Amino acid sequence: MKKSVRYLGAVVAALFIGTAAPQVFAHGDVVPQAVDTTGLKNLGADWQAANPYRKDKTAIRIGDSAFNQNCARCHGLGAISGGIAPDLRYLPLGDEGDEVFMQRIRKGAVRDGRVYMPPFEGTLSQEAMWAIRTWLETVHED
Repeated sequence: MKKSVRYLGAVVAALFIGTAAPQVFAHGDVVPQAVDTTGLKNLGADWQAANPYRKDKTAIRIGDSAFNQNCARCHGLGAISGGIAPDLRYLPLGDEGDEVFMQRIRKGAVRDGRVYMPPFEGTLSQEAMWAIRTWLETVHED
């Protein structure tokens, strides 16, 4: 009797993990954290096409913190992905990488109705997004 109760418990646990875990641990369930952009030039309402903070030390500091608060859960500490999401150290540098980065962080990614990355436009400011991009360029690898 005890074996069958343990077996039943294991089956129930497996079913729970198999059905509930994807909803709990899937991409897109991260609650964005506010980013204090004090010290950065205000960019206004028009979205910049290229990173206005490139190599700015204040932006790098803010971007490092913002990445850890909002991105590291999926993209890994130091932007070193564990395979859940793309390794952002390999984004192209300069304007080409800026375009790819801003498109994805602003609009997110949904495929077949599944959220792979939530959109951050309307949640993070343009200044916070560009600060993250500025920091990412400091950990870039070829």
